[in-house]
Amino acid sequence: MKILIQRVTEASVEVEGNIVGKIGAGVLVFVGVKCGDTPAEATWLANKLIHLRLFKDTSGKINQSLSDHQGAALIVSQFTLYADCSQGRRPSFTQAAPPEIAKQLYEQFVEEVRAGGIPVETGIFAAKMKVALINDGPITLIVEK
Repeated sequence: MKILIQRVTEASVEVEGNIVGKIGAGVLVFVGVKCGDTPAEATWLANKLIHLRLFKDTSGKINQSLSDHQGAALIVSQFTLYADCSQGRRPSFTQAAPPEIAKQLYEQFVEEVRAGGIPVETGIFAAKMKVALINDGPITLIVEK
């Protein structure tokens, strides 16, 4: 599994003209699931997201986690994180897990972040989504397990 984390001052996701998820300060997280991923990867990444130091402390150092900062997470599924663009001009998505497996691991990841005390909003799995954000920093990280 792979997550792309963007620290944001606000973010939202829209499906068919309706806002389905919206947060203020926190993180926008795109989640990709690859063939062979297991629940262990979802657990590891959820724990990493909750405790990764992404926010400034009172002395201005990036030393606070999402949990410390009391920020929210907008979590969006994104199979294109496993695009292979090394050959030709059309990305290959053969590394991405089949939808039924990806959905289970995505939903597990979301629930584990919630269980860690983080307010979570989401997109809709496999929907055509419009994501809006104001990047804070900007800080963007990729974490893979």
